[in-house]
Amino acid sequence: MMDSTYFVFSYHNASLPGNAQPTEPEKEIYNQVNVVLKDAEGILEDLQSYRGAGHEIREAIQHPTDEKLQEKAWGAVVPLVGKLKKFYEFSQRLEAALRGLLGALTSTPYSPTQHLEREQALAKQFAEILHFTLRFDELKMTNPAIQNDFSYYRRTLSRMRINNVPAEGENEVNNELANRMSLFYAEATPMLKTLSDATTKFVSENKNLPIENTTDCLSTMASVCRVMLETPEYRSRFTNEETVSFCLRVMVGVIILYDHVHPVGAFAKTSKIDMKGCIKVLKDQPPNSVEGLLNALRYTTKHLNDETTSKQIKSMLQ
Repeated sequence: MMDSTYFVFSYHNASLPGNAQPTEPEKEIYNQVNVVLKDAEGILEDLQSYRGAGHEIREAIQHPTDEKLQEKAWGAVVPLVGKLKKFYEFSQRLEAALRGLLGALTSTPYSPTQHLEREQALAKQFAEILHFTLRFDELKMTNPAIQNDFSYYRRTLSRMRINNVPAEGENEVNNELANRMSLFYAEATPMLKTLSDATTKFVSENKNLPIENTTDCLSTMASVCRVMLETPEYRSRFTNEETVSFCLRVMVGVIILYDHVHPVGAFAKTSKIDMKGCIKVLKDQPPNSVEGLLNALRYTTKHLNDETTSKQIKSMLQ
């Protein structure tokens, strides 16, 4: 199993036949997910270049009676909120894509390992969604402008409503959408939260499907990533550092999803994920490259602080 799934994850390496092609039964889901993944890179570029309107907002707040500065701040914030709306709407599309993939990768009668071998193209897409999600959240975590801009937008909008001022751009984000966006951006890792909720919902809505189908799929992917990263023979085949980052993000992503859907979580002794091994792999990387991933394990898992989590694991993540 190891070798075949290895190719799924090493898609960054042009020298390896990593571009798994979908089989006929996979095509429908594959094509639906592909449409979403095609837009993912553009979303990351937009987020990476997101500078915020901090300067204009400060000026407007410091000079509340200067109408020109108020207009300038509003003019700067409205297009940014348009971007934030686009990111939020993309999270909804990503959630739908993830649920489609989960349905395909957990269906009976195959085991998770058989699924990952049979449906390599879908497994690769699942990995790409997680890779995108952790990259998005890493960028969001380091950009406080996002929440500042959105808070200012909402405050200004409600002031305009009170004063019956027609607000240009108000049609962009109505109150209900603004509330949902507010909750989304209040999360430290909003995309991961969206996917964790979606996975939990998938499990609860598919009562006829053994929960192990989902948790075993996730734990299998986690161990594939861990083994590839800690085994010199596999690691030496990565000609590209991006592939290492890819595997690390996928590993952390599936651990977090597993921890949300498994009744006792990823950190308990009975967990099918070797958490000590996974944390060790993370700790063996250059520290600045994995701090965001370690934080994701610290702050977006559900069971880390349970009594069933060993002291050793807790101290490894301290």
